[in-house]
Amino acid sequence: MRFEGASAVGKRAVSLTTLETKLERAGITEAAEGYLARAGVVGFVVGLISLLLGVGLGSTLGETSTALEASVAVAGTGLLFGTAGAILGFGSIIVRPYARATAKKREINMLLPDAVSFMYALSVGGLDHLELLEAVADAEDAYGEVAVEFQRVLRDVEYVGSDYRSAIRTQAHETPSDGLSQFLLDLLSTINSGGDMERFLEEKSERHAQTAKQQQERTLDTLELVGELYMTLSLFPLLLVIVVVVMQLLPNAAVTGQLLYLTVYGLLPAIGIAFLVLISTIKRDECGDGVLEFARSYRQSETTPKEGLSDSDPAERFVGRYRIFTRIRHRERAYKRWTLLAEPHAFFRERPLATLAVTIPASLLVVGGATVIGISGLPWGGSAADPIRATVVSLYVPLYLVLTPLAAFYEWNVSRRTAVVDTFSEDLRKLSSANDTGQPLLASLRSVSQTADGRLATEFEAMHTKVAYGRRLDQALVEFANSYQLPRLARTTRLITEAQKATNHITPVLRTAATASENHDELERERRSRTRMQVAIIVMTFLTVLAVIAVLQTQFVETMSGLGTETATGSGGASGQLTNVDSSSRIDAGTLSAVFFHAVTLQAILSGFICGYLRNADLLSGAKYVIALSTIALVGWAVVI
Repeated sequence: MRFEGASAVGKRAVSLTTLETKLERAGITEAAEGYLARAGVVGFVVGLISLLLGVGLGSTLGETSTALEASVAVAGTGLLFGTAGAILGFGSIIVRPYARATAKKREINMLLPDAVSFMYALSVGGLDHLELLEAVADAEDAYGEVAVEFQRVLRDVEYVGSDYRSAIRTQAHETPSDGLSQFLLDLLSTINSGGDMERFLEEKSERHAQTAKQQQERTLDTLELVGELYMTLSLFPLLLVIVVVVMQLLPNAAVTGQLLYLTVYGLLPAIGIAFLVLISTIKRDECGDGVLEFARSYRQSETTPKEGLSDSDPAERFVGRYRIFTRIRHRERAYKRWTLLAEPHAFFRERPLATLAVTIPASLLVVGGATVIGISGLPWGGSAADPIRATVVSLYVPLYLVLTPLAAFYEWNVSRRTAVVDTFSEDLRKLSSANDTGQPLLASLRSVSQTADGRLATEFEAMHTKVAYGRRLDQALVEFANSYQLPRLARTTRLITEAQKATNHITPVLRTAATASENHDELERERRSRTRMQVAIIVMTFLTVLAVIAVLQTQFVETMSGLGTETATGSGGASGQLTNVDSSSRIDAGTLSAVFFHAVTLQAILSGFICGYLRNADLLSGAKYVIALSTIALVGWAVVI
């Protein structure tokens, strides 16, 4: 008994230790016992509410039963709902630190190669290891959770009183990322042995760049496998549709039209959505929003308002106290309204989702008008006189109204923002060469802008002009990065702003940044090449589905419909039916044609969004694919019928 009791206590201690470790790695500052107690309270409250709901449901279900059956129903549903609610409430709190730690680990692993390159570039610029730690900690806007991990090291040194070696060792054991843990331990070893920090970071930068390339290769290989799996499984509903239609033509068949509707409107979307979720767990999206903060330090508390460029309206703090600032606010708002009215395209270009505020009400008006005049309805309800026309009006017209402006402004936005990085690596090389001749960074920007082409050269000229009119160079650089909001551009800009604080001669830093940018370009070219093939597989799968259903419609359904019409006419039955069994299982040829049309349309929409997410890890980028594939489906079906 003593041994069993000690074993139970040991298991509880291990569980609490594991939970405490996860809380630390997730950045949740709460004791494990208190967190576990809070989870128990939440589970009890949710379970109690669910129990009451279950009792109410059981009472409703048992109204027409005997007293014994009603009591069993109430007790059973109450116990079931209460248990499920308690488990859900308790589990949702317990799983939170595990989920947050996993998310942090993923972000750290993605940003670590760039963070190491950042440290290497600054070490080339002359910073020592303590200054490197502070530089990374200050760059949370560019390096996210990696910077947060370095902040914890420095805060242990400044507020807990640990020496920085102990703080690094502690953080190496507490970080959720094995890669960062190994890097911190290797960094500590280099510091303790007095090794060459620049050489160490150079080797680590090259190794992490190679690791990032290998990781991308594995991801792309996995996505190719997923694409092939999608091609196989997306044909399963098509085969099921063929079986259902054939079985409908057989006398005394047990298959009804409900199975066809379940396949087209249930199974087909479920497969597409499931693959979107699967791809989202594999695809390596870009971390960060690409927005930099000006003069931000890790020493600032999380509750301290962020000042600098993030203040969109500094006059707001003085509004109501001084009349001049109230007038400034009114004038600024009037100017913004006038700008929106004068250039609405610029507003929608910067905010593509804002088009939904216009297009969704317009689409609802179209569908409502179609319903009023009687050209909309569901194919299985018999309420639509012409199901194909009803589908075009109720689905395709809203689809084009919503997605066409959204796709146009989204692609315009992406094109404008990514144009600045088309010549990024080359222009960084030129900037490095100009700086190497002895020109300060500002003069180097002007020199490159006069000899280079492209949007980046124009931005260099704009930065030079801003500084000439009194703007600080680091502020002009941050404003430039924030106007495009590209994480890659933001990280390089943060590197340059940190380097130029020490000296204007940052040629080694620029050269290192150019090398990192070239590595990024190589990875991007490889990714685009491989995802292009995956998109081709998805499109070919859609075209296969469209072709097979078109053949099924023209060569099978219409022929058998004609035979069915002749048979029905000769026997005095209804015309246009595909079967001679009881009327509850009959499917009208027009209804079946509409269901087929809906099948290829749903396939087009889902395939389009999958293509967009494969290409850019963004559902909005799939809007153009949805429009293109839906148009092919519409035109193809117009030819078929």
